[in-house]
Amino acid sequence: MANDLSLPADLVVLITGAAQGIGRGLAETFARHGARLVLGDRDEAGVLAARDALRAQGHAAESLRCDITQADDNAALVALAVQAHGRLDLAICNAGISQVKPFMDLTADDWQRMLGVNVAGTFLTLQAAARQMRQQAPLAEGRPRGKILTLASIAGRPGAGPIASVIAPYRASKAAVISLTQSAAYTLAPDVTVNALCPGIVATDMWTQMDRDWTALNGQPQGEAFASRVAAIPMGRAQQPSDVANLALYLASSASDYMTGQSINIDGGLMMS
Repeated sequence: MANDLSLPADLVVLITGAAQGIGRGLAETFARHGARLVLGDRDEAGVLAARDALRAQGHAAESLRCDITQADDNAALVALAVQAHGRLDLAICNAGISQVKPFMDLTADDWQRMLGVNVAGTFLTLQAAARQMRQQAPLAEGRPRGKILTLASIAGRPGAGPIASVIAPYRASKAAVISLTQSAAYTLAPDVTVNALCPGIVATDMWTQMDRDWTALNGQPQGEAFASRVAAIPMGRAQQPSDVANLALYLASSASDYMTGQSINIDGGLMMS
């Protein structure tokens, strides 16, 4: 079968954390390529607004309030995709949280919250999606029955510089997502592919908050932490959600059908490997 970088016009795509940031960017990009979307977020008003904006542009979109740390919420989101569209082709486990806090000030609750959302939550979304995908027919002969993308980060890679001392639980959670992706890929092959996206410095509300907290700790003007990180990027600019989405488009296409278990940096060259 010839590989194709285009997407089927009726691809069914589920995205968690879709109310804002990278998730919202993913939804907008896949909508422009004709996908039918199912959006989840614990911010019910935000995800409804995202859905309505896409519908106003003529795109097919459903939404549901979803707390990814709850197995039933993830199952309900997958059920909505099947109810609305009959199947689920791509699940993007995007929802996550961050925290800036000095290493020696961290508590057990900080660790439990971060790992509960970013790792256990990602697992529960992935698991719910895989249960549906394994029982459905592939989109075409010789193709996987479905695809899953997780959102890791270059923060889950070795090294990180000064910021490592204030984002220890976040870094650990993203390293765990990379490992989880590999375990899932091995378990679900050849029926379902699982790959991780590893963004860098993305201009979203999450990084705005991280910059605010980090500069406050260091007594710097707000914006200076973000600017210093961007200054180190070889491509010379901060990343946009659309940069992440463009990689996701490739991984959703048949051109990537032989790829699974990989964690791929998309960071403007900040982390080279």
